[in-house]
Order: sequence, then structure tokens, then C-alpha cells
Amino acid sequence: MTTPTEAPVQYTLASGIATIRINRPDQRNALSIEVCERLLDLWDEVDRDEAVRAVVLTSADCGTFSAGMDLKEAARVRAESGKDMLELLRDPFHQRMRRVSKPIIAAMTGQPFGQAYFDGLLRDHDAVFDSEPPITAILAALDAGGEGRDLDLLARLQRAHYVEGRRIADAGVLAEMAADIGLDRPAFEAAYAAREGQPTRDHIAKSRALLAHAGGQGFPTFALERNGRYRVLDTGRYLGHVDEWRAALAELLD
Repeated sequence: MTTPTEAPVQYTLASGIATIRINRPDQRNALSIEVCERLLDLWDEVDRDEAVRAVVLTSADCGTFSAGMDLKEAARVRAESGKDMLELLRDPFHQRMRRVSKPIIAAMTGQPFGQAYFDGLLRDHDAVFDSEPPITAILAALDAGGEGRDLDLLARLQRAHYVEGRRIADAGVLAEMAADIGLDRPAFEAAYAAREGQPTRDHIAKSRALLAHAGGQGFPTFALERNGRYRVLDTGRYLGHVDEWRAALAELLD
């Protein structure tokens, strides 16, 4: 029997504040079918309950708010049923959360969130949420700018999406962000065109295969490879502690 403290989604209400906590730290708070279905029920509950004045959405502290879809469960579902896990969800793209009438406050680990994200982007019903274009852009930044520029663009896109509420699936926004970090815009756009479509999909397929081979739970996953064997590294306790992370890596590499 699952106790309240073991439940993958925990819910409490105190002084008008409803707190919803994703509680799967060992899986980096990855979104399983059970989690997604429970979240959907809770959005209905907080909307109905007149005692709820605001909602805090948070997660167990493991270094990341959520790793995204539970890829291990998705692989199992596909192997057993031949179906995409999204087909089994009542609300696969979390549209219900966007319609909640109460304010939702993020108390999320590691990533700052801006009001433009909640009041703007999440309520923009014309916005496209697609990870392929930003992945293409990050690969293009590496091609156009060299080593390290991909990570520079990743940081800029995270801020654009989560803080500024920008549509980072739009090619024009991606080119603007590339220019913001100092990349030559025509060179970036040419590299983006070369990476767009099947080359990016091939990269994603290879990344997912490597993730499964390494035993990772989601993106990002850090793993140390020795002689073809992978060891997944626990990075959660080092977030915000760069020197400790550097020392831990040095010890592992000795």
C-alpha cells in the first residue's frame, strides 16, 4: 500500500494555498502515466475548491524539477502494447493546467520562472511546444560557432522560454537568440537549414538510444564512460556548487 509520503504526487491545502508536489526523486521526478493522470485530477480539484486561492507547483529535491516524460515507462508501454505513451494519457500536453483559474506559483528546483511564462506562454493557445526546433538550433550553434556555443545558446533559450515566455519553437526567435549570444546570424541560419528535419531527428534517435544504453532517466543525464560501460552520475547535490562538482569529477577521473 502506498502511503501519502510515498505517493508520486502529493497534495496539501493550508491557509488557502494548495501545494502540489511531484515526488519521484529517484526517477528525477519524471512524468509517469500515474503522475500525469493525478495532476489532471488535481487541476480539476483546485478549480472546484473555493478554499483554494493559489497553487504552488513543486517537486522533490533531486536537482531538477522534472526530467520530463518517463522514458523507461514509455519504452515499456511501446514494447508491451505498440502504443506511444501519450496515447494513454487523457491530457498528454497538459492543456488543463493552462485553464486553471487560480494563480499557479512555481517553486521549482534550479530553473527560475518568469511571470511571462505563466501569464503569457502557457496561456497562449496558438504557441507550438516542440523540442525539435530548439534542438536544431543548438546543433546549428555548434556548427556555426564552434565548441561551447551550443551550451551558450541552450542557456539563452532556457531564459527566453521560462523567464521571458518566448516562442522558442519559432525559427525567427531562434535566430534572434543566436544573434543575442554573438553568433553571426546568416551563418547560424545556414547551419540551421542544414540541420533541420531528418538530421535533427537522427540526432534525437541516437541520443535516446544512448540514454537507454547508459540507463539514464531523462534529459539531461550525465554519465561517465569507461571501456564501453556507462556510469550515470548523480548531479543533483552539486547544483549551484561548481567547485564541488569539479572536485567530484576529478576524483572520478583519477
